[in-house]
Amino acid sequence: MRSIARILAATRVLWPYYTGIVVCSLLTTATALVAPFILKEATDTVVGVATGGPADGVIRTVVWLAVALLVADLLSSTVQNVGGYLGDVMASRMRRMLSTRYYAKLLGLPQRYFDNQVTGAIISRLTRSITEVTGFLNNFANNFFPMLLTVAAVLVISAGYSWPLALLIALVFPVYVGLTALTSKKWQALEAQKNEQVDLAGGRFAEVVGQINVVKSFVAERRELRLFDRRFARTVETTREQSRHWHTMDAIRRAFLNVVFFGIYVILFVGTAQGRFTVGDMVLLIQLVAMAKSPVTMMSYLVDTTQRAIAGSKDYFEVMAEPADRDEPLLLTADALDEGRDDDSPATAVVPVAAADVPDDGPVVEVRNVSFAYEEGAEVLSDVSFTMRRGERVALVSESGGGKTTLVSLLLGFYRPTAGTIRVAGCDVAEQPLTELRRRVAVVFQEAALFSGTVRENIAYGRDGATDEEIVDAATRANAHAFVSAFADGYDSTIGERGLKLSGGQKQRIAVARAMLKDAPILVLDEATSALDTKSERAVQAGLDELMENRTTLIIAHRLSTISSVDTIVTLRDGRVDEIGSPDELATSGGIYAELLSLQASASRKDRKRLRDLGFRA
Repeated sequence: MRSIARILAATRVLWPYYTGIVVCSLLTTATALVAPFILKEATDTVVGVATGGPADGVIRTVVWLAVALLVADLLSSTVQNVGGYLGDVMASRMRRMLSTRYYAKLLGLPQRYFDNQVTGAIISRLTRSITEVTGFLNNFANNFFPMLLTVAAVLVISAGYSWPLALLIALVFPVYVGLTALTSKKWQALEAQKNEQVDLAGGRFAEVVGQINVVKSFVAERRELRLFDRRFARTVETTREQSRHWHTMDAIRRAFLNVVFFGIYVILFVGTAQGRFTVGDMVLLIQLVAMAKSPVTMMSYLVDTTQRAIAGSKDYFEVMAEPADRDEPLLLTADALDEGRDDDSPATAVVPVAAADVPDDGPVVEVRNVSFAYEEGAEVLSDVSFTMRRGERVALVSESGGGKTTLVSLLLGFYRPTAGTIRVAGCDVAEQPLTELRRRVAVVFQEAALFSGTVRENIAYGRDGATDEEIVDAATRANAHAFVSAFADGYDSTIGERGLKLSGGQKQRIAVARAMLKDAPILVLDEATSALDTKSERAVQAGLDELMENRTTLIIAHRLSTISSVDTIVTLRDGRVDEIGSPDELATSGGIYAELLSLQASASRKDRKRLRDLGFRA
């Protein structure tokens, strides 16, 4: 239960709801306990008249007792529904809080975490774990907690009539819980196996839906369906073992309950026959025993949902315990949202960075003796050094897999160098806040990476709060305004998931407009035109030329014509710097760039193929 306690502690801002639920539970218990006493009094009154007692005023008495029973039932129903309302709202707010914090945590985790996760599994974990925790607490607040309070009251009242009776009732719970605890360890282990398969199935499901065109083009629908079904088939086999174990233990528990309640009824019936209890006492105690029996018979369900909630909360806290990217301003935003406040702090808002934020004379970007490996012992970069000054255009050139994109990831702080330093605007990337670092850099990736929604929303993603005029201006400069205006809904046209309604060239021009709107002093073009046809590339390149004006630009390009117009070329061979110089200098040096130019100039089909194999086009 410590995991559940951690959930309650993490959502302590909901204490008014917790307090209200406790008060309503106490009142529900009190009003529920009034009814047996009223029935006891009515029973004794009626039995007294039936056995020859005085009949004066009996009718008035029993009518008032019936009225009292009605009032008690109405109060109980009202208070119970108020408590139910508080429980429902509490669970809904808790779900919002836990989900928002989980999302904020994910957004603040380093890239390495996502490299080792399946996207669908992350989504499945959010849905399953938080739903199970909040569902349990909602049920507990609305049903189980009032019942537990009722049981405690029943024990106290029963002890006043017969201590053996109270002892038997009290014996039920520790023994039952003890027997249940015997099943917990194995049950949770099996539940973890099921959750793993469900998460993997959900992860694959999300991947397939996201790339359904690839699945269909390779006629892999049946294969994917078999893999999906196989995951759930394993959960069925695990459930057989889990359920067999659980219900065997439950049969033993219930047999124990039957024996205990047999003893309770014997005490009541014999005591009444011997005159120790009146008929009204017996009616009262039978009702109290029934009130205690109901929670016991529901104990299996309570324990079952508790175990699921504990398992779900463990998954939740495992993610929350992951080390952050460096700083976690988003968790502050989540806490503000928990309290009903919006957070527009500079730590989370995307604002333009003036060019003055980068030095005029010193290096804007300085890579010094940088080495990096995704896995220990397999270096991708080794002792890489180069600098970029204000307004300079630098191209990274290497064969495919030479470490160009890795350098971009290091520059953006997605990973940390295993050795060496990268300085941006005079600050070490490893030391400055990531939000500050990334505000200074705009990136146009090879894949446009658009979101579902409208054209306007995707361009405005570059800067929160951008005006319509700024959005249109960015689109115009990116050579996108013409085709956007031709859409029926213009900038309010929806583009579908990942921009599937747009062509490749259109998507890239939207991505360029988004980068323009960000207006960062440092620009990274990560193979931004490599996947486009010649016509689309020409349109996108016009936008890129506009974007590169007065910016320090790092270019990863697969067209030699693009590389030839830069100020400096840095060539990489096997993860090391091979040459640094201007295009003219490296054209005659005999290095990688010279080799590429030679292959481009050759009319040989073999040389042309070699150029393509290296990942370049003329």
